[in-house]
Amino acid sequence: MQPTIDLFLLDAQGMACTCHDIKMQSSVLKEVFTLTQDNNQTTECYLKTKFGSSESLRLIAQTGVAPYVAIFSRPVSFTPGYRCFERLLLTLEARDARMIYSDHYVTVNGERQAMPKIDYQQGSLRDDFDFGGLWLFHRSDLQEFCATSEAQGYEQGALYALRLFLSRKGEIFHLRELLYSEEEVDFRKSGEKQFDYVNPANRSYQLEMERACTEHLRLIGGWLKAGEYETLPEEKNDYPVMASVIIPVRNRVRTIGDAIESVLSQEASFAFNLIVVDNYSTDGTSEVVRTYAENDARVIHLVPTQTDLGIGGCWDLAIRHEQCGRYAVQLDSDDLYAGTNTLARIVALFEKEQCAMVIGSYRMVDFQLNTLPPGLIDHREWTEENGRNNALRINGLGAPRAFRTGVLRQIGVPNTSYGEDYALGLTISRRYRIGRIFDELYLCRRWEENSDAALSVEKVNANNAYKDSLRTIELSARLQQNLKS
Repeated sequence: MQPTIDLFLLDAQGMACTCHDIKMQSSVLKEVFTLTQDNNQTTECYLKTKFGSSESLRLIAQTGVAPYVAIFSRPVSFTPGYRCFERLLLTLEARDARMIYSDHYVTVNGERQAMPKIDYQQGSLRDDFDFGGLWLFHRSDLQEFCATSEAQGYEQGALYALRLFLSRKGEIFHLRELLYSEEEVDFRKSGEKQFDYVNPANRSYQLEMERACTEHLRLIGGWLKAGEYETLPEEKNDYPVMASVIIPVRNRVRTIGDAIESVLSQEASFAFNLIVVDNYSTDGTSEVVRTYAENDARVIHLVPTQTDLGIGGCWDLAIRHEQCGRYAVQLDSDDLYAGTNTLARIVALFEKEQCAMVIGSYRMVDFQLNTLPPGLIDHREWTEENGRNNALRINGLGAPRAFRTGVLRQIGVPNTSYGEDYALGLTISRRYRIGRIFDELYLCRRWEENSDAALSVEKVNANNAYKDSLRTIELSARLQQNLKS
């Protein structure tokens, strides 16, 4: 094969291979360039702004002459495997794809661990989709992108805008082969990484990502106008109480009592109750719930007859219970309400704005309720003008979540234990108004027994693929809705 790829590497100390070594390993590499922000170094490309800016992509587009461009987008040690670039190029051409990425290894303390990726799909709109460090695409596509108005003005979001652009032109293909190794530099557990996207310190980055995603949705016909909502269905049910707090629980004997107490301490001018769906606990949780139910009529101890329920299935069972109120309000069995007025504030917003869902804000705390980084998570990326479009890009919408029970009964809650709340938020935001409370209402407890504290690569991939599929489903529904309007 003739040399047809220009490779661009971010400058990183301790690179496993020098530029010369990498070029010698592959028959298809024409040139290998190092991108650096230090203009005192002897390198081919000097970045005056950060990699990922509009300027950095223009520099790449203008440097070299090969018809294909490969980038390694992480400033870490990188080692291509046997015929890495040949396999990428052959597959890109065979698929007539616009971009290709592959599985790879990560090296930790000299040991390699396989890092499989997930397939890209139409709903893979989140800006943190993990392609790995190595991307291969057509130079002509990059040059075309850099000439568009949508490519201009980015300090950090140009790569995200580029791959959305490529996805509109054709396929982004996942090659399921372990083709290279990169150094692992983020050793945090999955539960510690998952809130990076809502860290207030990353606000400027998030605004750029929102801009790129919104433009993409406009171009494909999936964008929704602000303020255009369906009328809420007429309420025909006679509810026993105004609000029901719903707690699905399985084996949380250390925390369920605190959660129940935080509900019973609520001060409200309306009647409310608590439905605890006890999903076959075996550690003493059932006895704790039963004791509360025996001593307070507001506590309903519901044990499913089914044995196949996830968190979502428990929720669906609870909202269809005859004792469920007009509004159904979330509380996880690990967590607490931040004050005694949480229920009152949520119901007041339902009544004031006539919304189908209300979402509050929460503070991250440890088991002893000490604040953990990033502290208050208020999801201020949600705006009245663009919140329901931006919801397709981010991985969560906030807590506590509350629903108009009649609407929720019509939609139904997916019987899963991950992403069921996100699925509801996407569907509801397409049709109805969602109310937001940006003050602290909820304490989200992080401790070693959280179900997402330290997930395997396979489980993280499964979770991400599921949420991407939810976005794909929702985006299809929005495209159809816009075609009809």
